[in-house]
Amino acid sequence: MEKTITLAHGAGGKQTSDLIGGIFKKYFDSPYLTEDDAAVLTPPAGRMAMSTDGFIVSPAEFPGGNIGKLSICGTVNDLACMGAKPLYISCAFVIEEGFPVDKLEMITASMAATAAEVGVHMVSGDTKVAGKGQVDGVFITTTGVGEIMEGAELGGACAKAGDAVIVTGDIGRHGCTILLERDRYGMEAAVTSDCAPLWEPVRRVLEETRDVHVIRDATRGGVGTVLYEIAGQSNVGVRLNAESIPVSGDVAGVCGMLGLEPLYLACEGRLVIFAPKDKAEAIVRTLRSCKYTEGAAVIGEVTADMEGRVTMVTEIGTEALLPQPTGELLPRIC
Repeated sequence: MEKTITLAHGAGGKQTSDLIGGIFKKYFDSPYLTEDDAAVLTPPAGRMAMSTDGFIVSPAEFPGGNIGKLSICGTVNDLACMGAKPLYISCAFVIEEGFPVDKLEMITASMAATAAEVGVHMVSGDTKVAGKGQVDGVFITTTGVGEIMEGAELGGACAKAGDAVIVTGDIGRHGCTILLERDRYGMEAAVTSDCAPLWEPVRRVLEETRDVHVIRDATRGGVGTVLYEIAGQSNVGVRLNAESIPVSGDVAGVCGMLGLEPLYLACEGRLVIFAPKDKAEAIVRTLRSCKYTEGAAVIGEVTADMEGRVTMVTEIGTEALLPQPTGELLPRIC
């Protein structure tokens, strides 16, 4: 196989077959992977969830992951937020002419390893090659289907006054990692993306209690944006405790130097969970026993007043309105 992707790899001929067989089938092969026009699958026994997401992160490889791992984690986590066990994923690649084949293989291998960790099957896909300059390296779109756990009733409109607000670990690491990797500020810090598949922690939490109202992954816009979205959907207020919000020292240092708010930096392995206060301790204990969510913490509560607003109790005890995010802090972070 050639060392770089050519337009012939997207033309449907021998080079396309070599690419599919030499890389995609090699890593994604399973009883469900099809060479026909559509995969034939066994449907879930109960309700199902379905999600589609596109990934155009720049750079495509970063400390803690790459666009391939990110594409699987993103779709797995979207399904998990609805209480759905991920079953099947399809993917579509748009690859720039001249993209290194060995880099494409590394991305594909990472996708396969992440899918295998979760137990989700890659079942179908598509490959397109765009001319030089039409795409920045590689773009990936994934679609996932999952089976919702019986009794799970989750949604952004389900938060209730009195709920505890839980985050599954320290925040802002993915956005900070991408910012540093672009090296626009000449800064160095030991920050690694939190990119991770989170179905197992969600499964464990829902086995502990079905009395969970909202689960949302804090991707673009970070935890702060998610909180505003849920406050608006549920017509409630959210009050945070600044001292309880977990932020690593390196992320806090970068944010302090650049005037950034960690609550608005993207995460790719963090969930925000709303559940009754009397369930919060058990949920946090369960999360802390799981891989990727050892740093779970209660960071606030849901209030009946200040509908659609998010406030924060500061370190000195004053309560301030958290500014609602506007614009785009960092482009192309996922």
